[in-house]
Amino acid sequence: MACAAVSCHAPLGPSHAAAHAEAMPPGREIAVDVDRTELFCCLCRDQVYVRDFDAAVVLAQTAASTPPASAGSSGGSRAVVAPENLRKRQRVDYRPWSPDPRERALMGSCSSPLESVSTSDLPRGLRGLNNLGNTCFMNSVLQALLHTPPLRNYFLSDRHNRYFCRRKNGVSENVSKRNVDGAVDGGHGSKNGSFCLACDMDAMFSVVFSGERMPYSPAKFLYSWWQHAANLASYEQQDAHEFFISMLDGIHEKGDKDQLRPQSQGSGDCCIAHRVFSGILRSDVMCVACGFTSTTYDPCLDISLDLEQNQRGSAKVTSAKSHHSCNGEAECMNSSQNSGIPTLMGCLDRFTRPERLGSDQKLFCQQSQVSQESFKQMSIRKLPLVSCFHIKRFGHSSIRKMSRKINRDLHFPFSLDVASYLSSSILRRRFGNRIFPFDGDEPDLFAVVTHAGKSDVGHYVTYLRLSNQWYKCDDAWIIQVNENIVRAAQGYMMFYVQKMLYYRASDKMGAS
Repeated sequence: MACAAVSCHAPLGPSHAAAHAEAMPPGREIAVDVDRTELFCCLCRDQVYVRDFDAAVVLAQTAASTPPASAGSSGGSRAVVAPENLRKRQRVDYRPWSPDPRERALMGSCSSPLESVSTSDLPRGLRGLNNLGNTCFMNSVLQALLHTPPLRNYFLSDRHNRYFCRRKNGVSENVSKRNVDGAVDGGHGSKNGSFCLACDMDAMFSVVFSGERMPYSPAKFLYSWWQHAANLASYEQQDAHEFFISMLDGIHEKGDKDQLRPQSQGSGDCCIAHRVFSGILRSDVMCVACGFTSTTYDPCLDISLDLEQNQRGSAKVTSAKSHHSCNGEAECMNSSQNSGIPTLMGCLDRFTRPERLGSDQKLFCQQSQVSQESFKQMSIRKLPLVSCFHIKRFGHSSIRKMSRKINRDLHFPFSLDVASYLSSSILRRRFGNRIFPFDGDEPDLFAVVTHAGKSDVGHYVTYLRLSNQWYKCDDAWIIQVNENIVRAAQGYMMFYVQKMLYYRASDKMGAS
């Protein structure tokens, strides 16, 4: 910007900005719209989107809302981090793996081809899991994880070899041989900390994808999980969501220490569990008086959503949302909204809606240096490869002084548009009509964990979508079902996977 002229512009009338640009030498056509804080072409008479300029504007606004560090503070000035979707992401073309001569020789001498499955119409890898005594909570989650595409590809490509892992941890060979079929023993799962849930997952992937159709008993995995979560070691019914979080924590805790990176959980680079399921939530607390915003980022393995709509007067601020249309399901979603049936999009709307904190929850404003009322708003900063949405169906009734379950139906789409729930979209609406494109496609639903019954007595079942066909996994029994059966199920945990994945450039790219 070399010219200090300030001009007005009328979209449907004469434009002083356009007249000024025409009167000046070439190169003076671009101006700054001070109202919208966007670039404006005086000749085209329209806004111009430039990603770098947009990033600079948001950085400046972020820096302006950040109070300067005090002279006595040891931390110094706070570094301004570029907002989400403004950091340039290096993309590389995907190249499928093909074996080199050495790998072909190893494959020929150390492996045998899997037998073709012709006795069943079920796809490979779809195998029932025996109930070991109120373990349907575990079987339902394991079925979803066994068919989570990034996790399945990781283990089937031998990225975690249980034999090498046991040898590295000092487990004897005879123990390793006895554990090939997942048998229970006291060596690998002993109290010395040598158990590894990732090794047990590797063994389970091997037996499930071996082509065998007889139901499999995951006793070894249950025993190892008991070693990790001793407070849950019993044959009582447990919560599937609690098991899911505990299991991922166990894989993370026993991951390869050489691959763990400090302070990398939020980025999802520390272990396979976090690389697949880890996302980042953004929490903004905005001062009502001065508009100062305090932002925090928290890593998450799932997103828990409230199911019941608040029928009483709420402090939540209503915000206009764009109409959702998911995979041709707009009519179904509209009918569910008109009939009062909650939808997954409605739950996400309430999750990301600004909420005014009460007068009894005043927070200290760093800019005005007094306690002020404020708004709080949640958003999704980073969408994981696989998003797990947990519906809060279980709670405690303060009136009856007992646990209760919410048995309301929930409509969920098979393809979810998450663009309006991302932090980039929240910033766009907050800072004006700004464009932050969503680098990705709508995630697809591939697994639904359901619960039938009451809070203390119930049963978990999983529905899986494989090759665009749905299957019901009820412990040892697996049957093919219609998609309408899935839509009518009471979803407790929904798993969505991104259809488009981005690969980071690596120094080892040329080695393959």
